[in-house]
Amino acid sequence: MTKNISNTLDLEKVTSSLAKRLPDKKGPWRYEKTLFGQSNPTFILTGKNCKLVLRKKPLGNLLKSAHMIEREFKVMSALKITDLPVPEMYFLCEDESEIGTPYFVMEYVEGHSFLDPRALGLNIDSRKKVYQENIKGLAKLHKVCPKKVGLSDFGKSGNYFLRQFSRWSVQYENSKTEFIEPLENLIKWLEQNLPADQEDTTTIVHGDWRIDNLLFDKNNFELVGVFDWELSTLGDPKADLATQIMQWSMDVGEEGRGLNGVNRKEMGIPDDKEFIEQYSKFLNLNQAPNLTFAIPFCYFRMAAILQGVKKRALDGNASNPEHGLKMGAYIKKYAIKGLESINRVFI
Repeated sequence: MTKNISNTLDLEKVTSSLAKRLPDKKGPWRYEKTLFGQSNPTFILTGKNCKLVLRKKPLGNLLKSAHMIEREFKVMSALKITDLPVPEMYFLCEDESEIGTPYFVMEYVEGHSFLDPRALGLNIDSRKKVYQENIKGLAKLHKVCPKKVGLSDFGKSGNYFLRQFSRWSVQYENSKTEFIEPLENLIKWLEQNLPADQEDTTTIVHGDWRIDNLLFDKNNFELVGVFDWELSTLGDPKADLATQIMQWSMDVGEEGRGLNGVNRKEMGIPDDKEFIEQYSKFLNLNQAPNLTFAIPFCYFRMAAILQGVKKRALDGNASNPEHGLKMGAYIKKYAIKGLESINRVFI
């Protein structure tokens, strides 16, 4: 394996950029790489009078249409006028010569993040609040009118799942390192069962809605930040709902980030049916969304994403190569879970 090249910043160049672009934010600066941002390296910058967050593309050869920090910057900037909490975006620099790769700088938001969805440090009432905020946040996102926030051009028109399946099939093939039979079988099923283009409501889709991409107030556990918008676009809101439910089926812990085998009722965590029903209630839906295709698709997409992470780890340009290889071991697990989810009734 080649030496990792994505864990450091050229602090001299960053300092120069901040002095020019944000003169009211004072150095000297020091930085710390976060555990988050497996796709796009993310750093906390600490200065004399504030903290900032810098998120950048990784170095090295990148897959086409991956690591789209430009889209992250655009969608969070637009959503700042809504009641969905996102950090303030300070600036985007697309000139890779400035610090080595394109990057953006945003507000640092203090709060709790839960890599483990069991949220073990909380009591039942606090945990219930966290999950209620999760559901409300997702509903708030899907209530946003893209046109009203200047995002009518944020995605292509047409069948969302067809577009997404086509994109991730190509991404997977371009990063494939071995033959994984369950994943090939899942891909075949998805290809044969793609839903027809429907006149469903088109919303802003986060693309990776999971509790570990949310930040909660440390005192009252209200949602104070939604992050990691790299996969966001316009499309079918069922994809976000399915992403969260899909993730919960995985193993417990900070790697699996699932709730498999957990007594959710005992812990104050909604089961899949309750989550879907509460989400539907917040949106005043006449009937709960049909996730028959969406959930198997989300397993496939996560497997394809992890294949890209594994490939970058092997190539030496992953944000966290050791963790990237560990996550690569989950590719087959997601594929198997995806096959098991076919024709399962979720509501």
